[in-house]
Formats: sequence, C-alpha cells, structure tokens
Amino acid sequence: MRLEPFTLPVDGSIVAGLRSAATEGTRVLALHGWLDNAASFVPLADALPDLQLVAIDLPGHGHSAHLPHGTQYNTPGAICHVLDVADALGWDRFILLGHSMGAGIASLTAAAAPERVERLVAIEALGGLRGPEDETAERLREHVRAARALPSKKLRVFADLAAPVRARMMANQLSEPCARLLVERGVMAVEGGYSWCSDQRLMLPTAMRMSEAQIDNLLAAIECPTQVIYATPAQSYYPEPLRSERIKLLRDGRLDVFPGTHHLHMEHPQLVADVIARFLAE
Repeated sequence: MRLEPFTLPVDGSIVAGLRSAATEGTRVLALHGWLDNAASFVPLADALPDLQLVAIDLPGHGHSAHLPHGTQYNTPGAICHVLDVADALGWDRFILLGHSMGAGIASLTAAAAPERVERLVAIEALGGLRGPEDETAERLREHVRAARALPSKKLRVFADLAAPVRARMMANQLSEPCARLLVERGVMAVEGGYSWCSDQRLMLPTAMRMSEAQIDNLLAAIECPTQVIYATPAQSYYPEPLRSERIKLLRDGRLDVFPGTHHLHMEHPQLVADVIARFLAE
C-alpha cells in the first residue's frame, strides 16, 4: 500500500503526514515515536493493504508545524491534538496505531476518549514514562534551566545526508534503508546543506512525569481491545518486568513479543503486520 504526502489544516495550524489512497475500509490513525516522523510507517503500510491508514507527523516533527512559542509539548496537548486530527478527517471512531512515544500517546488517548477509539495497537510502549515522585522538583528545575538556555543554541548543518543517516543508524540500531526513510523526512534544506527540522524544544527534559500508580489507573481505564507488540530484549528505560506487568491492567489486552530492536515495525514489517491483521480480523 503506497502512502502519499498530505497536509491538513487543524485548529489554525498545519498537520502533515502520509496517507493511503483508500477512502473506504478500516480507519487507522498512526502515531510515530519521539524524533521520528510519519515515514516510520512506510514499511508497515506495504504489508497492510486495504486500510485507510493516515500516519501524521506529530507537532514539531517531520513536516508538521512547530507549536507556537510559549506553548509546551506535553501529553494532554498531544491527546487533544490526536482528537483534533480525527475531527478534521471526519472520523468519529477509529483505530489508533502507535510506536514508542506514539504508542504512549495512543494508549492515553484511548483512556481519555474511549468513545472515539475502536481498537488500539501499541508497539514498544504502553502508557507513559514513569517518574519517581521524589525526583519531581529536580526534573522541573532541569527543564526550566534547559528551556531558558535553548534560544542560544544553533542548528547543526550537514553537508549531505550521510552523517544524519549514520547518526540514526547508531542511535536506534536501524538499518541504512530505514534510517534514510526517517532522515529524508526529518531534515530541511538550509544554506550549506541540511539540518534537522524537528523543534529543538522536543529535546528538553520532560518537565513532569506521572507516577506508576497514575499510569496504572489510566491503563485500567482503556475500554477497547488492545494489541501490544514488544521487541526483545527490552529497552533500558522500559524494562521487564514493568512492561509485561502493564499488560495485566488492560481489560481486553493481548501481547506478542519478537526478537528485534526498538523499530521492529520498520525492520520486520511483515511479522508486525501479521499480528495487526489478525487482531483487526477478530
């Protein structure tokens, strides 16, 4: 299934992304991970025909607009943005497909708006990243210090795409073709070459994180059938047994685990697509 570029006016801003040509069939809204973009779902789309698949660049990522100055990138804002996009598409009910940060946003959207989310597919995340309560003050201080220093930082310029592709390969254990997909949509042409087009504010330390008890409460509130897909070994920031324990909180959840890296939906799209197709056929 070929994905075509599109733009969509949403709440006075512009959302960009990639979407299938299909106008009928299962409606799937796809949310990528942190510092990724809609191209994250290109390999998977090729293995999932017959879907109305819309993969958006989340605010500040890819070709979508950055949030206005003074506006924070946070989870409640992301949830509202997802629902605004669905409204702009004319979708009352839809399936959410998310990877990593996008899976966290998707799962919390399902908890916050159960009447809108028909099914949920979460790849390599469920809920949000936890933050120990006794680290709250220091985390907020780090965010404020970094945010105030940000205007003085200049964007790095690359003469060609070789260096950013290598950087993504090393940072995320990606093959060259998958890294190139993300990089080509994640850079902009500037004088002297290319620079990342993602908003620098996305690199700021998170100001506030939920406790594990808060995340538990939200996961227990998800009403729709949920398919979780993990790669093994687990990521250090989302370790076992934590990630498996979260599955038990779902009312109607199922889990598939495959050997692979964090971007297993890009590196092993057919394996992941088979699980998704089976889940959607239930």
